[in-house]
Amino acid sequence: MDTRFELGGREFKSRLIIGTGKYKDFAETRRAVEESGAEIVTVAVRRVNITDRKSENLLDYLDPKRYQILPNTAGCSTAEEAVRTCRLAREVGVGEMVKLEVIGDTKTLFPDVAATIEAARILVKEGFKVLPYITDDPVACLRLQEIGCAAVMPLAAPIGSGLGIRNPYNLAIIIEQAKVPVIVDAGVGTASDAAFAMELGCDGILMNTAIAGAKDPIAMARAMKLAVDAGRIAFEAGRIDRKLYATASSPLGGLIQ
Repeated sequence: MDTRFELGGREFKSRLIIGTGKYKDFAETRRAVEESGAEIVTVAVRRVNITDRKSENLLDYLDPKRYQILPNTAGCSTAEEAVRTCRLAREVGVGEMVKLEVIGDTKTLFPDVAATIEAARILVKEGFKVLPYITDDPVACLRLQEIGCAAVMPLAAPIGSGLGIRNPYNLAIIIEQAKVPVIVDAGVGTASDAAFAMELGCDGILMNTAIAGAKDPIAMARAMKLAVDAGRIAFEAGRIDRKLYATASSPLGGLIQ
């Protein structure tokens, strides 16, 4: 079954997007990315070196010709900071597709919805293909879609929490009303979480800590690849309806008396 999808005008084979933070070094980052099968990797412009070619640079390990580098605005707490960070990323040549992240609370790392919408509106007008990290709020996701964002990225749970999908019902509403890809961002803890998100009908998943923080990041990267593929195929196949009572697996007619 074909699991390809389109994002920002490009077609990708993998629906798994992975972050590049928290690994022990750039070499491990590269191994995890390769094992995951991901074609899109997100990079925190303010935290990971992609601008100074005189020192160790992540782009020496991840070829931008092979991977879609997705700069993100992690660490930004205002719309102005986020817009400035995206402009910097464009200036250093990593493209116009960006993950927009404006944090509103340092304890929960929940996004500032109003600031995110404000920044998204500016960036879309400037020609960026914006992928905003947002709460699992159907109305906020609808507003971002109306602005012209290339996707919406509702959280499953707080960043790095590993709690999995906490509100599948909101996600179902977001997916139902979406005319752009819905990519779960943040909160996935293990492969079953990833499969569940895909079975709900999400178009993709972005994760970092679930892989980088695992005891064996390389093995977990492989597990996540398989889970995302399996979940998408299961969604396309169409699960059986849930029933309160049993239904016989074999036909009842023609039983031997």
